[in-house]
Amino acid sequence: MADKIAKNISIQNKKAQFEYAFLEKYTAGVVLMGTEIKSIRQGKVSMADAYCFFNGTELFIKNLNISKYDNGTHYNHEPLRDRKLLLTRKELKKLVNKLTDKGLTIIPTRVYISEQGLAKIDIGLAKGKKLYDKRESIKERDVSRDQMREH
Repeated sequence: MADKIAKNISIQNKKAQFEYAFLEKYTAGVVLMGTEIKSIRQGKVSMADAYCFFNGTELFIKNLNISKYDNGTHYNHEPLRDRKLLLTRKELKKLVNKLTDKGLTIIPTRVYISEQGLAKIDIGLAKGKKLYDKRESIKERDVSRDQMREH
């Protein structure tokens, strides 16, 4: 059992780096059920289609897929349920004000376990990239890869 659970979990959302340009980044706590943290510690998280939204004054994450815990009973969690994110009031107000700008959204970039053993999510205020921006990203990635090969 102990070999299945990694000590330092860090799950990246690589698709988000390609699809969005990030303006600001925040670290948020997550309200989880008991079996969800066990699944996160096993690395069973998919955040390909995940995004954040406001419900009143609270921030939630939608479509964060935390797989069901293998050893869970009938108390197991729902994999795609909305989960509340924990930020300070000041950060929440700042995000609400920024979201009024056209084309901005909040996208999760990384799920990890902190030093204290708590699940954290890095979120970013993002603007969607246009097709030519994506081509530019591909070009920059290819150039940096070629430079690494030369050295």
